Amino acid sequence: MPNNNILHSFTQNDYEIIKCDVLYDGVFRTVRYHLQFRLFHGGWSPTVVRELMERKPAVAILPYDPVLDQVVLIEQFRPGAFANPQSPWLIEVVAGLIDKKQTPEEVALREASEEAGCEILDLYPICEYFVSPGGSNEYLWLFCGRIDASNAGGIHGLHEENEDIRTFTLPAEEAFILVQEGSIKTSPAIISLQWLQLNREWLKQLWQIK
Repeated sequence: MPNNNILHSFTQNDYEIIKCDVLYDGVFRTVRYHLQFRLFHGGWSPTVVRELMERKPAVAILPYDPVLDQVVLIEQFRPGAFANPQSPWLIEVVAGLIDKKQTPEEVALREASEEAGCEILDLYPICEYFVSPGGSNEYLWLFCGRIDASNAGGIHGLHEENEDIRTFTLPAEEAFILVQEGSIKTSPAIISLQWLQLNREWLKQLWQIK
């Protein structure tokens, strides 16, 4: 086991928020923090200013059919990808925000149905992580879900949320190549596909697929 004293130098007691200003409060919230934190060489930092986008935690799930050895991916328009030379339509895995009344596992099942029309038969946690902690507090749970991909595909998403999501299947090996070529540019998709590439045979045994 790693030594936590080496991995973590400080705790929640080693910073102080002096002031917090709300700059915007809409779908997301933008705040400006005035804060101090302990320094590695000792003492405290001067007061520093950091702006942060605050949003609800999220869940992403890679639907995988271990019998057909296929993954289900989605494609949708993303305004944050205007700078992408190819297109602001990105290849992703299913994802959604967590409501207060739902667990990450429940959200994974919900989003797989809404965004890809998939029924999740088994669920395995891959990891959880901060998406971009330099500028956002977003936290994401990442799963792999067992599905039957024989009828997967089509256009999905909630009309009232203006979602227009193309769902498609790919052999797992072809999806791995897309990652290697740089054609997939979102972290949940990259991480989950690389995880599947490393754990595919073990996962089939767990799900008792011969």
